[in-house]
Amino acid sequence: MTKLVTIYGGSGFVGRYIARAAAKAGWRVRVAVRRPNEAIFVKPFGTVGQVEPVFCNIRDDESVRSVLKGADVVVNCVGILAPNGKNTFDAIQHEGAERIARVAAAEGISRMVHISAIGADIDSESDYQASKGLGEECVLQHIPEAMILRPSIVFGSEDEFFNRFASMARTSPVVPVVGADTKFQPVYVDDIADAAMVGIETGRSGIFELGGPDVNTFRALMQQMLEVIERRRLVLGLPQFIGRMMGFGFELANKLSLGLIPAQITRDQVLNLANDNIVSGEHPGFEDLGIAPTALEAVLPDYLWVYRHTGQYAAIKNSAKHLKGREL
Repeated sequence: MTKLVTIYGGSGFVGRYIARAAAKAGWRVRVAVRRPNEAIFVKPFGTVGQVEPVFCNIRDDESVRSVLKGADVVVNCVGILAPNGKNTFDAIQHEGAERIARVAAAEGISRMVHISAIGADIDSESDYQASKGLGEECVLQHIPEAMILRPSIVFGSEDEFFNRFASMARTSPVVPVVGADTKFQPVYVDDIADAAMVGIETGRSGIFELGGPDVNTFRALMQQMLEVIERRRLVLGLPQFIGRMMGFGFELANKLSLGLIPAQITRDQVLNLANDNIVSGEHPGFEDLGIAPTALEAVLPDYLWVYRHTGQYAAIKNSAKHLKGREL
């Protein structure tokens, strides 16, 4: 019988790629999400009935247990960038991860892949990073042989990083960034899925830091993005104290509007932007998993073309310029 993997957050940015890779490898995939009706798009990843979205609330033991029945492997991709109501960093990235690992262990599941983040540290001043660190600690407490993946900033068609700033550059003459000199090591979402599949299929354990082949500053990444979308904009570096003021203002607006106004940046995110987001070298990475990471320039033009002045026709228009004035 085909083996079953339960993927918590399997319809999210990273989770959907892992679900697709697992289905392609022949696994039955159970995608555990809060809103199954909004995750119907995962079904075509496999044959009829191979990939199924199911309801789950990771804040509830019974809900977590119900979607683990019969599973051989569990994958946790649930994470948030900012708290929202009951979905706090602690509730989702610490207690939620602990609950999944604890219930999985009680169900006799010994193979788990947990998606964390570079910089995860229980002693971090950042609530985000501290909750990620606590989540890792709890996962390993219940399933010592778990695989923990710590990616740097993730890019891909549905990312909330390059898409967000490219959208901003389409209408604004300035692209403001906090932590312009902070270094990132962008990692392709498909490469993370490949790494997760190693854990799913072989039971590989340990902590792996995942970074792409190139390290660039936040400013350099924005300039690269602007080149791809063929727009000239000023990349304006903002000091930390300005970022903290902006974060406070956005958080207040979000709270007063009962969540209707999203916080474009939070004080916790500003705190994270003060530190480089690159592999430390203290843990194994892609090379140890037999994976050659994909370069940013190989993928970025494939999905950011929509932000160019003439969209998909930009290449044709640029080619036509070279023909102008030539004798035929």
